Amino acid sequence: MKNILVMHTGGTISMSENAQGVVTTNDTNPMSNIEIIQSIANITEKHPFQIPSPHMTLKHMNILRKSIINEIYEENYDGIVITHGTDTLEETAYFLDLTLNVSIPVILTGAMRSSNEIGADGLYNYISAIRTACHDDAKNKGVLVVFNDEIHTAMNVTKTHTSNTSTFQSPNYGPLGIITKNNIYFHHHPLTHPPLVKVNEAIKVGLVKAHSDLDSNLIKFFADQEYDGLVIEALGQGNLPPSSLDGIQYLIDKNIPIVIVSRCFNGIASGNYQYEGGGYELQKMGLIFSNGLNGQKARLKLIVAISNGLNDALLDDYFKR
Repeated sequence: MKNILVMHTGGTISMSENAQGVVTTNDTNPMSNIEIIQSIANITEKHPFQIPSPHMTLKHMNILRKSIINEIYEENYDGIVITHGTDTLEETAYFLDLTLNVSIPVILTGAMRSSNEIGADGLYNYISAIRTACHDDAKNKGVLVVFNDEIHTAMNVTKTHTSNTSTFQSPNYGPLGIITKNNIYFHHHPLTHPPLVKVNEAIKVGLVKAHSDLDSNLIKFFADQEYDGLVIEALGQGNLPPSSLDGIQYLIDKNIPIVIVSRCFNGIASGNYQYEGGGYELQKMGLIFSNGLNGQKARLKLIVAISNGLNDALLDDYFKR
């Protein structure tokens, strides 16, 4: 049997519902020491921390990354499974995808229903993640998310529903693979890139969603508060209201990088419109257009880029990947 390292970090998958219908944390993780798992793989369990995923910080993500590096240096594991709360699961998955230099499968999973609710999905997702981590075809595919019989890449997956068990989807791309009762099938091989391994936890990058009448003072706030970068979820294909442009220029004058993504659920931001605030004009000003990321992931990517000293053309190239 394969040797699988499991890192439990908390989240709904580790919680229970009480008599009043309120979901609370447990003293012990209900996913620990499950007998059926022992028939699938040799499991080593670690608990680097136990938190709800809205409490997840860059520091926690980096602790998890360092723990994984230390564990695989000391032991010969065939794969890694991380149980995680769903609210920020995609962020942790993508951060690890950007910064982990491993070839073995790294799988994140969780649950939309706590362990004792009717229709609880945690154990099934956990077993599916273990099975995927044991599968030879899961190697060299970057960090993956396994949920509801589907396998998604960390780059493309996002939480799309507040409570539905099929919440994790990959808009534009669909799942990388599927899980059946008897097998695991990968449809294609994702593009992968060398990781950047330096992480400076002190780097601050803000995130703003554009809207009509977006105020320049909101943009300027991030420079005044000494942020190191800003990501803007722009309108449509990557456009901004003229009312925001003074703020944009204010950051540019202070050499603060600005990355543009779209606030749209599908599609990719691109500099096509040549009018005041249009994407074409924003690119001329020096703003960086990201290749299909959502705002929360672009924020993490910019943190990693700044941590590794990328700027100007190198930064632009990094966000085109």
